[in-house]
Amino acid sequence: MKFFAAALGLAATLVPQVTAHYRWTSLIVNGTTTSAYQYVKPNTNINSPVTVVSSNDMTCNAGASAAPGIAWAKAGSVIGFALDTPIFHPGPINVYMAKVPTGQTAATFTGTGKVWFKVAQLGATTDGGSTIKWPADNLSSFSFTIPSKLVSGDYLVRIEHIALHTASAYGEAQFYISCGQIHVFGTGTSSPSSSSLVAIPGVYTGNEPGLLINIWWPIPVTYTQPGPAVWS
Repeated sequence: MKFFAAALGLAATLVPQVTAHYRWTSLIVNGTTTSAYQYVKPNTNINSPVTVVSSNDMTCNAGASAAPGIAWAKAGSVIGFALDTPIFHPGPINVYMAKVPTGQTAATFTGTGKVWFKVAQLGATTDGGSTIKWPADNLSSFSFTIPSKLVSGDYLVRIEHIALHTASAYGEAQFYISCGQIHVFGTGTSSPSSSSLVAIPGVYTGNEPGLLINIWWPIPVTYTQPGPAVWS
């Protein structure tokens, strides 16, 4: 069993990188997958991951710039992100949102500062050390619900898939990131308190048990999702 698990880990690292990478390219709004980068900030990173958690590339990916549109989505509705290629590597998903400051729009805001709050996550399924499974495996999209009481306004919505196939060494977790531009409307009046807000970069040190982890052997007994709790 030990040899088999180690072999799986080695095989994952030997897959040609160009086939193993994937990008969150499109928003899903009102059940429709929009055009690539219509509402998702384009970047200059091609299909490579971000690995330095202190880098500004962690915010919306390397070279992120304004998308041409801002999608309207009602508070309490389901939206999502679609990928250009299904997720290949094992690991979790986190989704964050950030309220755009007065005087800016979702297109112009870069997401700097302690402004982000988590709205969704997808972790691992464990059974005490016999197996660890990743529900994000082979997903071609991921959807979530905008908090129903969220106050109206422009927001950035940021998704990350964290690939952990080589994460047994510091700095080897791989972040696949995109930011969407949305305008939330509705009758909501709530906003996260300052204690629920994090900065990106800044939310991770790279030493979190969910980021610095050997998922192959020994098989983890449990998995701790990195980042803050989901804001409710």
